[in-house]
Amino acid sequence: MDKYWNDMTVDHDACGIGTIVNIDGHADHQVLDNALKIVERLDHRAGRDATGKVGDGVGILMQIGHRFFRKKAKEQGIELNDERSYGVGMFFLSQNRMQRMFTMRNFEVICAKNGLKVLGWREVPVHPEILGEPARVCMPMIMQVFVEKPQDCEKGLPFDRRLYVARREFEQSAEDTYICSLSSRTIVYKGMVLVNQLRQFY
Repeated sequence: MDKYWNDMTVDHDACGIGTIVNIDGHADHQVLDNALKIVERLDHRAGRDATGKVGDGVGILMQIGHRFFRKKAKEQGIELNDERSYGVGMFFLSQNRMQRMFTMRNFEVICAKNGLKVLGWREVPVHPEILGEPARVCMPMIMQVFVEKPQDCEKGLPFDRRLYVARREFEQSAEDTYICSLSSRTIVYKGMVLVNQLRQFY
């Protein structure tokens, strides 16, 4: 994975941030739409490269949409059970197919070692044509992985702790891969995009 995308994993400044929720806890698409509007209004806080066409990293963290992921997973032949009975990982993988397959297999082995079962992978639909050339040329393969909750593990934090242990072990041996998120509760969508491109890119 090239420096442009990898730089996001090194710096941790929150130079522009917003939060939006439904106070009664119900999930709907309007929350996501409003979150993207917040991102789009933070243009004055966002950095750009010399071309003005590549952002320094924009993203959102949101609750996993169970109905959406159950539908999309089923299209890939992956059966998901109830909400929070699985984790979703957002991976930035190598452009090289052989390296990518090796990395994915390595993650599956580490999951199995930690008592976790990988149900399958999904390539995330993206629109690289909207990116500036430096970001487009080095853009990683963006994929999601679905990990089943073990029977002997409670939903919520106990399951997320198991996922975290597997993630940390994997990260020690995968220098060419970045995990944006791996959780049964939340997911992160981000990239080297301008603030008004995040909605269009994913």
